[in-house]
Formats: sequence, C-alpha cells, structure tokens
Amino acid sequence: MVLNYIWIAFFLIAFVVAFVKLIFFGDAEAFKLLVDGIFSSSKSSVMDIALPLVGAMAFWLGILNIGEKAGAINFLSRIVGPFFSRLFPEVPRDHPATGQMLMNFSANLLGLDNAATPLGLKAMGSLQELNPDKESASNAQIMFLVLHTSGLQLLPVTIIAQRAILNAANPTDVFIPCIIATYVATVVGLLVVAVKQKINLLDRVIITWLGGLTAFITLLVWCFTHYLTKVQISAVSNIGSNFLLFTIPVMFILGGLIKKINVFDAFIDGAKAGFETSVKIIPYLVAMLVGISVFRSCGALDYMNDGLRWVCIQFNLNTRFVDAMPVAYMKPLSGSGSKAMMINTMQTFGVDSFAGRLACVFNGSADTTFYIVALYFGSVGIKRSRYAIPAGLLADCAGVIAAILVAYLFFG
Repeated sequence: MVLNYIWIAFFLIAFVVAFVKLIFFGDAEAFKLLVDGIFSSSKSSVMDIALPLVGAMAFWLGILNIGEKAGAINFLSRIVGPFFSRLFPEVPRDHPATGQMLMNFSANLLGLDNAATPLGLKAMGSLQELNPDKESASNAQIMFLVLHTSGLQLLPVTIIAQRAILNAANPTDVFIPCIIATYVATVVGLLVVAVKQKINLLDRVIITWLGGLTAFITLLVWCFTHYLTKVQISAVSNIGSNFLLFTIPVMFILGGLIKKINVFDAFIDGAKAGFETSVKIIPYLVAMLVGISVFRSCGALDYMNDGLRWVCIQFNLNTRFVDAMPVAYMKPLSGSGSKAMMINTMQTFGVDSFAGRLACVFNGSADTTFYIVALYFGSVGIKRSRYAIPAGLLADCAGVIAAILVAYLFFG
C-alpha cells in the first residue's frame, strides 16, 4: 500500500513541477524530459537490468540448488540457527531459508551484488513458502528485507575503485567512514523491526552475535588501517572478494560429488527457476524505475536541496554537506542513479573535497530501499509491504545522519 502511494506521488509531483516550469517559466522542454525519461527507463529496466539478471539468476540459483542437495545450506543453517531463530522466530531452525539468507548477507558484506541478488530472491521465495498470507509480507520477510536494504558492506570496492579512477589522493580514505555509516544503518533497521515485532533484544544469543559481529568489524577495520597501505587495501578487497565468490560454487560442486548427486542436473533444475523468477519481476522493475525516472527528471531533487540549504542557513549551520545530499536522496530510489550522482559530485566539487568524500560515504551507507522492495516482494507476488518501507527508510535516514557526522569527524 505504501509503495502504491509513493509510486503515484512520483508521477503527480513530476506533473506539477513540469507544469509550473512550462506555464510560469516558459520551459518548453519540461514535459519532453519526462517523456524521454519514461522511454529510456522502460528500456533500461529490461535491457540493462532484467535481462542481465537472467544470467546471474540462472547461474547462482543453479549453484544454490547444488548446495541444497549436497547439504551445504543445512550446514550453514545449523551454524547460524540459534541467532536467526531469535530474529526470525517464524522460520524453523533447519529450514533452507536460514542458509540462503546467510549467503545473501555474506555476499552483501563482500560487496558481491551480482551474487547477492539471486541468493536474496531465493531466500525471499523460501520465506514465502512459510508465509500464511501470500499477498502480505510476513514478519520474517520484513526483517530480512530491512536488514538487506540497510546495505551492510565491509568492502566498498566499487566506491574505492571509482575514487582511484578520478585520481583521488587516497582512494581508500572513505573505507572506515563507509563501514561505520552502513553498520549504524543496519543496527537501527534491526532495532526498529525488532521492537515492532516484540523480539527480545536482551536475549543472550542476540547480544553475543551482535557483539561478536561488532568486534569482528572493529578488528577488520583496525587491521586494514594499521597494517595495509591504500594500494594493498584495494588489492586485498578485490582478491578476497573474487576468491570467495569463486570458492562458493567450487565447494558446492565438491559437496555434490561427495554426496554422489548428479551435479549438472541439479544445476539445470535450479537455473530454470532462476529464469522464471527473472521474467516474473520485469513488470515490477519497469513500474518502479519509470516512477523514479520521472521524479528525477522533473528537477524535484534540486528543489529539495535548495530548500535544505536555505533551512541550514537560517539556523546558521554548516552547509558543506548539502552539496552531497543528492546522493542521499537518490540512494533509496536507484543504485545506478546514486552512483551517477556520486560521480557527478566528485567531478563538480573535486574528488578529495568534503562533498566528494561525503558523496562516497552516502553511497556506501545503505542500499536502494524502494528498488529492493519492488524487486524482492514483486518476485513472490506480495502486494502489501506493511511497515517494511518505513523501517527501511528509518535505517536509511540513520545511515545518512551517521555519514554526515562521520564525514565531519574524519574530513573536517
């Protein structure tokens, strides 16, 4: 229902803004930009996103099917079962969804978007099997989606690479700020959903796992910053991510051989499901990306930024962060849009400027909430997202605030 109102608002706002531009400012291109955006985003949502996703979905769901038949998913489920059984009480401890969610979170942590999406869609499908109301998101699906949209990532490889391309003096100087901001977003998202679902956050298992994860992230950051140079950090991030990404299918295939299953047939069965899921989500992608396109094309983001700057000036606040805010506005809507905004900010204000660095931290602090809601819920036919979007946006907001504070702390 929330997504319905937001989608309608995109079009109404775009129409009003374009109409005002045309009537009061004589902007003859106002509506042309909106129409061009509709056609280009309709095409890109299928050609640039849905079709490339077919291959990734087919491969990774094929590999995942091998892992399930080999018992690897059940093995992972037993490891994280005690923790996930607290966060997802509706999911049986040994259910395949537990291992699938863990693999999705692991891929996100490593910045492996191409693997994370197919694994996440598979997990959402498994959670849908447990959902008594097939058109309304379950508590487990909301918790999973909000944790996913918070975008917890340990290795922001693409951001560091883009800074290096633009000749930043120290491409990795946003590494720690990105981790801090995205971790804050994740914790806030978890707390919001846990409170709503009346989950006992003082449970010993939850405290132990969250404490252990916090300690691990802190130790990783400390080791990277004290023992590795900026070149070594980038190299370790790339090599480690690719090594783990290739190790997963190899381990699953070996497990299948040990279990004496037909590995190739298992892959084909899983790949077929991946193709079917990819086709099913195309209408949801087209609807969401077209709505985002018209909202962006009308210039509403620029007006939001001008309004924010005016408010900051009235309260005598430092306005340097405002130059990077378009990235924060765009991030919940579109990953490619926020990346384009990030690059534009670095090119406009300088890759090593405060705004340029903050734009990178914004881009690494959360994931694309509206896109993920449309993609994941659309893949299983959920029409009522309940409080998933508000909870995801609260996590995004926490990540934005943390990013601003951390940027002032690290970059002055």
